[in-house]
Amino acid sequence: MKKSSFFKSLPFKLLVGVVIGILAGLALNANDGTGLTNAILNIIVTLKYVLGQIISFCVPLIIIGFIAPSITKMGNNASRLLLLAVCIAYVSSVGAALFSTAAGYALIPHLSIVTDVDGLKELPEMVFELSIPQIMPVMSALVFSIMIGLAAAWNKAKLITGMLEEFQKIVLSIVSRILIPILPLFIGFTFCSLAYEGSIIKQLPVFLKVIIIVMIGHYIWMALLYTIAGAYSGKNPLEVVKHYGPAYLTAVGTMSSAATLGVALQCAGKAKPLRKDMVQFGIPLFANIHLRGSVLTEVFFCMTISQILYGKLPSIPTMLLFCILLGVFAIGAPGVPGGTVMASLGLITGVLLFDDAGTALMLTIFALQDSFGTACNVTGDGALTLILTGYAERHKIPEKSDEMRNIEF
Repeated sequence: MKKSSFFKSLPFKLLVGVVIGILAGLALNANDGTGLTNAILNIIVTLKYVLGQIISFCVPLIIIGFIAPSITKMGNNASRLLLLAVCIAYVSSVGAALFSTAAGYALIPHLSIVTDVDGLKELPEMVFELSIPQIMPVMSALVFSIMIGLAAAWNKAKLITGMLEEFQKIVLSIVSRILIPILPLFIGFTFCSLAYEGSIIKQLPVFLKVIIIVMIGHYIWMALLYTIAGAYSGKNPLEVVKHYGPAYLTAVGTMSSAATLGVALQCAGKAKPLRKDMVQFGIPLFANIHLRGSVLTEVFFCMTISQILYGKLPSIPTMLLFCILLGVFAIGAPGVPGGTVMASLGLITGVLLFDDAGTALMLTIFALQDSFGTACNVTGDGALTLILTGYAERHKIPEKSDEMRNIEF
């Protein structure tokens, strides 16, 4: 594989997009009210929306293009590998939730948090709205991929298997030639919008203490996951983590596990300890069912808001029920910005008994660090894929031919 300059790499392009976006947003904020500023913001908001629509449209294609053919390659082992993947994703999410709960009871009573997040500027309307609906919802694509992959494997349907493998090659071309090149632009426009609104300057310091605590929790749980995965597989987990820089940065910018899927596949594909067939099977699946960074965040923030608004933390039995059910909701939550908290609003109001004010505050502060929770989700998928690799090798499941092509960063 040909080595490319760092200045042409995806991480560098993402960082440039973030820096330019923030500086442009602050400049527009300082010159607010002029006709030129409004015109530029109209263009930025419109382009951000269109690029977001393109990325969103590609997500179901990526899921079908990777999960379905990967399941067919598993053959008779498909069912047990799928069951194992779902089980370890659920255990990881619930474990993260319980860890966050314990930290909440230990730390939140000693914190003093200000909650004033008013005064943000509003972005102008889009010049035009170009909607590009997905061919099917993300969860529909996930279920369809699993069903068609299992059915093809059970029936040894060579024609369908061949078609799915060809479709996978097409999707890889879409990822490398369309999705990857537009990501830096999309991230730049996103950070420009946040800087103009005042979110970066005004909102982030409000909950800085809580966000820092949650991020530390992310890294602790991530380290624990990779340690367990390395011990089980007998491989060095650092050889996996070191390739996840581009995926982490992309997740921070997009705030979406699904939108980061193309980059995550490439990062995991470069990790020598991971079997390529497990990468193709596990990474797209875990992007949709393993949202343990978001779960950890949501639990701690819910406990914080309960202390702020209602003067007390939820009871231990209430939190245990919330954590167990949240693990289920996380598996079904879409890997899109705010997907976990949106999917679990019923739990927040039904189990924790939050009113409208509590729900609104939850959505607000969750959005402040959603990017880092998503980055934790994405990076942790490498650990679970390492567990799948260890399981496949322990049970002597033969490695299937690798159709995955390396895409240069």
